[in-house]
Amino acid sequence: MLTDNAIEILKERYLLRNAEGKIIESPEELFRRVSRHIASAEKKDRSLWEARFYNLLAGLEFLPNSPTLMNAGNPKGQLSACFVLPVDDSLESIFTSLKDAALIHQSGGGTGYNFSKLRPKGDWVTTSSGKASGPVAFMKVYDAATEHVKQGGKRRGANMGILNADHPDILDFITSKADDLSLQNFNISVGISNEFMKAVEEQLPWSLINPRDGSIAKKVEATEVWNAITEEAWKTGDPGLIFLSTINEQNPTPNLGTIESTNPCGEVPLLPYESCNLGSLNLVKMISSQNDNIRLDWTKLGDTVTMAVRFLDNVIDANHYILSQIKKMTTTNRKIGLGVMGWAELLMLLEIPYASKKAISLGERLMKFIKEKSYEASTALSKERGSFSSGQKRRNATCNSIAPTGTISVIANTSYSIEPLFALAYQRVGILGGKVQNEFNRVFVQKMKELKLWNKEIENEVRKTGSIQHIKTIPNDMKELFKTSLEIPWEYHLKHQLAFQKYTDNAVSKTINLPTSATIDEVSTIFWTAWKYKLKGITVYRYGSKSKQVLQKCNLNNTTDC
Repeated sequence: MLTDNAIEILKERYLLRNAEGKIIESPEELFRRVSRHIASAEKKDRSLWEARFYNLLAGLEFLPNSPTLMNAGNPKGQLSACFVLPVDDSLESIFTSLKDAALIHQSGGGTGYNFSKLRPKGDWVTTSSGKASGPVAFMKVYDAATEHVKQGGKRRGANMGILNADHPDILDFITSKADDLSLQNFNISVGISNEFMKAVEEQLPWSLINPRDGSIAKKVEATEVWNAITEEAWKTGDPGLIFLSTINEQNPTPNLGTIESTNPCGEVPLLPYESCNLGSLNLVKMISSQNDNIRLDWTKLGDTVTMAVRFLDNVIDANHYILSQIKKMTTTNRKIGLGVMGWAELLMLLEIPYASKKAISLGERLMKFIKEKSYEASTALSKERGSFSSGQKRRNATCNSIAPTGTISVIANTSYSIEPLFALAYQRVGILGGKVQNEFNRVFVQKMKELKLWNKEIENEVRKTGSIQHIKTIPNDMKELFKTSLEIPWEYHLKHQLAFQKYTDNAVSKTINLPTSATIDEVSTIFWTAWKYKLKGITVYRYGSKSKQVLQKCNLNNTTDC
């Protein structure tokens, strides 16, 4: 059953409209449209697979990424969420990729780029006898273009901009979003090598290399770069880190090149012109209840994984490709990214606190199971349809990604990805043309009613603060169970990311949410620990460090209307 918030989002972004802008389909018809189109990739039994896919989507057990929901069944419907485009050191390359990005954004996709091949600001340009503008200047050109090209006509485009730690303009890049105005359509991350981390660890000089000729532009202290990163991340949430050495140690197609970039939220490392199709399992739908005892239904989970992998592989063949290079790379490697949503709510239903060893252990067991079942499904598909390469037994070069699940979690009425609850009651601001959506967590309310603790006083307190930690009448075990994002130590945020990354062949998009009181030293420790854990990327966000914040406590603007 779809909630009011889900229906509002579907009407705003997903349901088809006619030339006059009038909605011409229902949510049920949307799921049928998508199921029919994805089943069209089947060689036989299309009606059977259409019915199975429809039940999967309409039951909110699995949802694909937004472009698939928006565009499947439309003429030239582009279905992928994630792309990486190359940016080489020439105006032709820079503006060719900008044009390609505009087309991708218009179709609903997001793009990632590594700008490290561009010569630094002020460098000599022989063709014009002038001075180079540098990577940050061209990022601002990309940002301005993105501002005016909405994704699929439904949302503004999203970009990931990466600059490697050895680029001469790295310090300018690190502070490029410091004014809280620039590059609003970019997530930015520093490309980190193991060599850089060792230089920081040993407090060594660090060479900044001009990509034009490989010469040393200058030397700085590695700790100067590191301190700039951590201070700026503490101030604004940007930049994050992308651990390129770790990513390439696990590159599934090393013979095709080095991975230099990811999609906008970091969960899919991709080669130039690769795209990836994502989808997420709704873990709250993977439970069964016997005598009021809730448990994870492993059989249902396995069956759902198998069907979701087939669905995502079909997306590759049912897709419309904007560029021939993207079609070639995508159909060659056939990368998919099956992930999860509803992890926090699953833990609550199982009465396991997020900040506990038991939760970490279950996370590892769960994702190991999903990866194994994904690989089994991909191997079975390779026998039926062929492998992604002659040397592999799988259909897909990658099978798993943990995406943020922003709007599809709202449609599925569950918690985001593997994140803890932001708050028990909160507001979602600015995702629907400035409209505000209120959320009050249903699992929490259900549990309070079961324990006969629910009353108007508690309801009002939670609406006002989003928390129960200060309410004396609530037992301590319930306070532990319903701790929210800012009440959970960062160590457990990071341990959850590690638990899922161990069994995710792409990457995990997770934000380490920090209270306003967090220090720069804590940010530094988090980043350092993430590298030690061999995570592929890391992002922190200190509450209130940006003027525009999608998730907000209800009383942020002196209102309790939540």
